[in-house]
Amino acid sequence: MNSRSLGPTVTLGLFLSLAAFSAAASQNSPSAAPPQTSAQPADKTSPSYDMKPQSVLDLQTMQKKFTSLAEAFPADKFSWRPASDGSRSVSELFLHVSSANYGIPNMMGVALPSGFDRKNYEKSTTDKAKVIAELNKSFEAAIASVQSMSNADFAKADKKLGPDANDGDVVYILVVHGHEMLGQAIAYARMNGIVPPWTADAAKKSADSGH
Repeated sequence: MNSRSLGPTVTLGLFLSLAAFSAAASQNSPSAAPPQTSAQPADKTSPSYDMKPQSVLDLQTMQKKFTSLAEAFPADKFSWRPASDGSRSVSELFLHVSSANYGIPNMMGVALPSGFDRKNYEKSTTDKAKVIAELNKSFEAAIASVQSMSNADFAKADKKLGPDANDGDVVYILVVHGHEMLGQAIAYARMNGIVPPWTADAAKKSADSGH
């Protein structure tokens, strides 16, 4: 998978300080020779991050968190939305996650479920049991799609995403999107006075141990 740089943010003050330092150094060393460059030796160390098992683990963990959080919402809150400005309702948020679990792998050729209607899927139901069932089905499909990939598949070019993109990038998008939406789901829960079950469990264990 291609490496990524998040691009460090440099404040104006730090930028000006660096510029001043650079100018002073140039004035003090007018005859300084240009820096010598040398070829970097090839990095032969094993990668510290194995994307396939880690992605599967992340997706499995998110499946548990999404479904347990959905279980924690009362059934009558599945039509709740934080504002009337087009924000998704609770059910729409969870079904958006399910839709992405199908749609993102489809970017690398994984078939969509038979009869899947992407346009209307998010609004297809507000029924709590059905939403949770859809979450489970979609995560199982997403996990299966990653598990079926070989190491070579992760490096397979995916030119429609960009000249240097590959299927590993698609898996990266799948995982990152899930984490982003989990954060939104937690915010929805907190706005309704619902403590995420894993947070409640951790607090109980801490109280039981006397910490």
